[in-house]
Amino acid sequence: MSRILPLNAKTVPLAYEALRRNELVVLPTDTVYGVAGAAWSEDAIGRLFDAKGRPTNNPIPLLLSDVGGIELVCAEVPPMALRLAEAFWPGPLTIALPKKPGLPRNLTPLATVGVRVPDHDLTRAVIRLMDGVLAVTSANLSGGPNPLTIQEAYLQLGANVTYYMDDGPAPGGQPSTVITFTLEGDLQIARHGPISEDALRAALA
Repeated sequence: MSRILPLNAKTVPLAYEALRRNELVVLPTDTVYGVAGAAWSEDAIGRLFDAKGRPTNNPIPLLLSDVGGIELVCAEVPPMALRLAEAFWPGPLTIALPKKPGLPRNLTPLATVGVRVPDHDLTRAVIRLMDGVLAVTSANLSGGPNPLTIQEAYLQLGANVTYYMDDGPAPGGQPSTVITFTLEGDLQIARHGPISEDALRAALA
């Protein structure tokens, strides 16, 4: 049975326990509400795709508890990517980097994986309990509106999620900026979001 609970120090362990059972949990972030599953579990990743009706060729990104977590899941971190991570994390910037072997096969069909550190202390506390990494994507049906409240997430995902952790309206209101890197090492915007290309390039100047 799904439950809506406030996210606080007392309920963080409940979210953790559900995730360790490969169940799904909706968590607040600094952008929109996200639905989370254990990052290293093919079963949990499969449940994320099923709950959202998400095409399996659409990668699921990873949220990290801190910048150091990037080395857990990425095989290569260019200096430019590290500079941007240090400048904008925690925050609404997702960086696509070469993935490490050993990640679940169904997480992404690409050679890269998207990673970011959300600017939300309690959600980072949950991620920290999950060994610093969690598979998280927007808590909506595929193609549906991005959920800015826990109620909007519940209306879309319903009983597919064990716990809906409520922390009021999401402050960001839009998904993160997503960047990739060309073979020549220049950054590209894969999805426009709160952080502009000008701001990214200014941080590298």
